Amino acid sequence: MNSTSPVKQRAGHANLDLGIAKRVLNVSLPLMGSMVGSLLMLFIDRVCLARYSNDTLIASGPAIYTASAITGFFLAVVGFSRSCVAQAFGRAGQGEAAYQGAVGIFVGVVLALVLALLAPLIERIPFLSHRPMAITQLESQFLYWSAFFGSVMTFNIALSSYFNGIGKTRITLVAGLIGQAVDAGMNVGLVFGKFGLPELGMRGAAIGTLIGALSISVCYVSFMPGEVWLNLRNLIARRKGFIHTDVLPRLKKGLVLGTTAGIDNFGNAVFVWVIAVLGSIALAANNINLTVNYMGIIPVLGLGIGCSVLCGNAIGENNYSLIPRILLVTLVIELAYIVVISFFQIATPGALLSPFGLADKPQEIQKASIATARVLWTYSLAFAFSMTGAAVLESFGLTRFLFVTRLVMMWFISIPTIYAITTTHVGNPGILPTCWVVGSMFEAVIGVSYFLRIFSAIRKRQNGIVLTYAESRS
Repeated sequence: MNSTSPVKQRAGHANLDLGIAKRVLNVSLPLMGSMVGSLLMLFIDRVCLARYSNDTLIASGPAIYTASAITGFFLAVVGFSRSCVAQAFGRAGQGEAAYQGAVGIFVGVVLALVLALLAPLIERIPFLSHRPMAITQLESQFLYWSAFFGSVMTFNIALSSYFNGIGKTRITLVAGLIGQAVDAGMNVGLVFGKFGLPELGMRGAAIGTLIGALSISVCYVSFMPGEVWLNLRNLIARRKGFIHTDVLPRLKKGLVLGTTAGIDNFGNAVFVWVIAVLGSIALAANNINLTVNYMGIIPVLGLGIGCSVLCGNAIGENNYSLIPRILLVTLVIELAYIVVISFFQIATPGALLSPFGLADKPQEIQKASIATARVLWTYSLAFAFSMTGAAVLESFGLTRFLFVTRLVMMWFISIPTIYAITTTHVGNPGILPTCWVVGSMFEAVIGVSYFLRIFSAIRKRQNGIVLTYAESRS
């Protein structure tokens, strides 16, 4: 007979949930801080381009989304290392985590070089559209340099995956804040020609991001323990052996994850292009709101990453029963943040939009911008479930489900639906908020699908990540 009283059981569960909350916050708060820094950096970039000229404002949306789509593919492929490190750390501790981190760095260096070599092709992408030549030339300038800052970011994600996977996210915070401060200063200087720097406009924003990313690399390299570099040197000395046993399985999962991120980011870029059907007013209003939308979702990314790290540790420990509680605590914290930021988006949209020079814009742009800002909370809410679900499924190694769900829901249902709406309302900027709400609904369906798959994986105790440990390498 169980002598534990219901009151004691509830107290035990409460203490467990409190302990999980502390772990989630310890891992996630530094990541949220880093994401807030990234948001501030992005905010400064967009404000600089919005205030530099009307052409750079219009070009900034498609250029940044296209660059994010391309870079996001490489970041996702290499970023899968985080889940491998997290599982290795949960199962066998620091030594095995260092080995998995070294494998991730090797993959990161190779893919960073590939991305840099693609620069001449990437800069030609804007000319495939039929937008005005002045706008496409600005986009091309940004995209050429995005290949280089993207390659440095790819290397950085390999380094940060090690620190995040073992829960040392404060290092990620410190490196990120230093890089973001450098980036912000360089962007202001290089866009407008301040601080004795040349005035480069659109090109200056991308070069400033490159310099900021390089400063982050310096930070990570200085913090990286010698054990990781020793493992990397030993890997290279083994030559062909580790390619088959370690790199190829990592790439197989990572490429699926990268393709998923690619179709997601390109879907977002297509959303911007589709909005252009509504006319220049809707396009300008949408570009202004893109950054306001980031206020609701980018900090939440830190919580999702922290959740995936703790779930990966739990999977490595074979402690599947802990995962639902980690998920619940993470969602509660995410939703609390979204409620706060959504209040400001609904109640004070003008204040959030004013840094972009909204008061100087035509009345039609002001009206469309404010109406759109007031519905952004729908996307933030849906994104919390889809992003957290995707991060946790990644920690299970269930990347194929992520790919299929995102491909079908976004490209076969969501984008065609929004395109149909815009083509029947050509030149009507008032339909812009409706497009955001419709997109949010489909994002919510994706999130629900992810969570159903997570609970199925927990019941079946699935793990799609196969790691090579010391006993099998000896």
